Amino acid sequence: MITIYGDVAPVDILAIGVHPDDIELSCAATILKQRDLGYTVGIVDLTKGELGTRGSASIRMEEAATAAEILDVQYRVNLEMRDGFFVHDERHVLRVVEAIRMAQPKIILANSLKDRHPDHGRAAKLVAEAHFYAGLRRIETPGYEAHRAHALYHYIQDKNLNPDFVVDVTGYVDQKVQAIQAFSTQFFVDNEEGIQTPISGKSFLDFILAKMKTYGRPINAEYAEGFNVDRHVGVDDLMHLK
Repeated sequence: MITIYGDVAPVDILAIGVHPDDIELSCAATILKQRDLGYTVGIVDLTKGELGTRGSASIRMEEAATAAEILDVQYRVNLEMRDGFFVHDERHVLRVVEAIRMAQPKIILANSLKDRHPDHGRAAKLVAEAHFYAGLRRIETPGYEAHRAHALYHYIQDKNLNPDFVVDVTGYVDQKVQAIQAFSTQFFVDNEEGIQTPISGKSFLDFILAKMKTYGRPINAEYAEGFNVDRHVGVDDLMHLK
């Protein structure tokens, strides 16, 4: 594990993504809103995204640090798993267990349960297992005690999945776009030349914003981000639902 930004410490929310930029594209505005509400956030990237067509792993680490600063998170670390070829086995699960126990979060945000990129769904299952096993005392991680977060939520990525709930993030979109554009080798930049990919054109950012508008419309919000959860979602007061 390498530290990309900040100092590792317990946080309220731990956002985990298999690639640097997964979090920025999918739940950055939610993170910004939760930070404004006074909650602390840490980020864990499983890989360096080294299979990306544009840029390089070292540049992605610099971009990830810039994005972390924009998002005002406590820290960002990278577990250095193999992009595209990490496996769902004991060793990889335990690495995520350790990252969870280090953070002691109340909430974990993880990759989409099903998506276009094979890594996303595989990472979602890996993190879900680690979330459970992190709470088992008989699984030992030297220096860190057992800890299970209160909830695990999966942010929605490329595929238009039906969300179980959405978060009104109106007012946080411009800053989210800044965090996305911190990954300048990956996404649209004016007057840029080079290899074009499905995510490097301006239309991809338009797609991200349009999806947020679509999730916002049913709750009368200009923008929202969507999440799935593999259990019932409970509420204390019907009047607090939009």
